Amino acid sequence: MPTILGQNQYGKAENRVVKITRDGDTHHIKDVNVSVALSGDLDDVHYNGSNAHCLPTDTTKNTCFAFAKEYGIDSVEQYGIHLARHFVDSQEPIHRARIRIEEYSWERIAGSDAGSNFIGADEVQHSFVRKGQETRLAQITYDGEKFEVLSGLKDLTVMNTTNSEFWGYIKDKYTTLKEDYDRILATSLSTWWRHNWTSDEQRMPQWEKSYAQAKKHILQAFVETYSLSLQQTLYQMGSRVINNRSEIDEIRFSAPNKHHFRQDLSPFGLDNEAKDGAVYLAADRPYGLIEATILRDGAEQRIPVDMTNL
Repeated sequence: MPTILGQNQYGKAENRVVKITRDGDTHHIKDVNVSVALSGDLDDVHYNGSNAHCLPTDTTKNTCFAFAKEYGIDSVEQYGIHLARHFVDSQEPIHRARIRIEEYSWERIAGSDAGSNFIGADEVQHSFVRKGQETRLAQITYDGEKFEVLSGLKDLTVMNTTNSEFWGYIKDKYTTLKEDYDRILATSLSTWWRHNWTSDEQRMPQWEKSYAQAKKHILQAFVETYSLSLQQTLYQMGSRVINNRSEIDEIRFSAPNKHHFRQDLSPFGLDNEAKDGAVYLAADRPYGLIEATILRDGAEQRIPVDMTNL
């Protein structure tokens, strides 16, 4: 039976690029993990082994490092736009480029207030500690005419120790879960959001501000929502972003429910009620996995469902 070639792409994955910018004695770090995927007129390399239309993956790696030096990394979105445009516009056989980036954040280490062991130590601006919060994400796709820019984050772990309930659910003969009117709500968020900027003919968003504001609205909605379900909380977080950021049309969440179960301490003669400050078992697995996409009215859903789920 004859076979034909379906979707295909190639590139260099997980290029670890660290760019140091020196502003006098003050240094700045951009620490990113960049993956390049190219597609286009590549039938012959699959059917015949001809590499005439194949830009080496080693070249894509070198380009990631060269562009970090030549253009800097003001934001992961802007860096990805530069790379995607270059690969498509400079290589005729390449019709589409997808750049996927993770960014790891660092913060400065403050010196001791008590003094220093060497001259100028109180002016040090080049020492950092890796932040332990979320990993920032970006994916830029370019087809020679339009861009699609997705931003996001993963592993942002949040917790409300009250103002969360779960009751009124379906119960059948296999249901053992008790209704809870004062529970811990905790999750480790993974989320992507899609910008409505698609070409240089539009005003480009301020990428760093956009990311910071989107994250702020997600967290504020988490804090300010009295939650009757994690689904409700996700919808409120997404709605807050859409309603406050005009450059964002779509946002998708994946939220594993980090279950905390109140331990039964009655065998030891101890009450363990939430209202008194309870002791919980933080369960590792299994966990509920809640996912949802929230859209601006009239917008098209474009973020793939498998970008955030297991």
